[in-house]
Amino acid sequence: MKPLSIRFSGFGGQGIILISVLLGTAAVTKRDLYAVQTQSYGSEARGGQCQAEIIISEHPIHSPSTQHNDVLVSLFQSALDKYISSLKTGGILIVDPKLVTEIPSDSYSTYQVPATETAIQIGNRIAANMVILGFLQPLLNIVSADDLKVVIKETVKEKFIDVNIKAFDAGLSFARDLKLDATGGIR
Repeated sequence: MKPLSIRFSGFGGQGIILISVLLGTAAVTKRDLYAVQTQSYGSEARGGQCQAEIIISEHPIHSPSTQHNDVLVSLFQSALDKYISSLKTGGILIVDPKLVTEIPSDSYSTYQVPATETAIQIGNRIAANMVILGFLQPLLNIVSADDLKVVIKETVKEKFIDVNIKAFDAGLSFARDLKLDATGGIR
């Protein structure tokens, strides 16, 4: 596998950094891959802009960031506006249509994932990040769904495990309904 660069972006409180940590942890501990993760966020505890970038590779990674990302996940309009220029031509763009309404029609493979709406239906709006993580699993196929669930259970607080697993499964189902697999154009 060639190095894969994913940028997650949104605002504080959406679990942007958590899903990058979960994906990286699963890649390293379950698939014996290399991963490096960076993050930045505003000084506000919630509501400020935040982003996390993760690079996953079969070989050692010599830089913590890339000029252009293979995948951009944006869960808020201002985050998309800020980071869209970092997405490679032909890259994958994933947005939540409830929070991102102006979606560029450039040369990206774009997926609108109703993460917030799905999480609300499950019972907890803050689980939208897990819907996205579930959606990414069959698309990227870096680690198995079972391995990601193990890492979720080992990482999140016990009282949030059930809702997070339900949200992850909902994202997984949404991707499978679209018949997504690892042919999403990044390999």
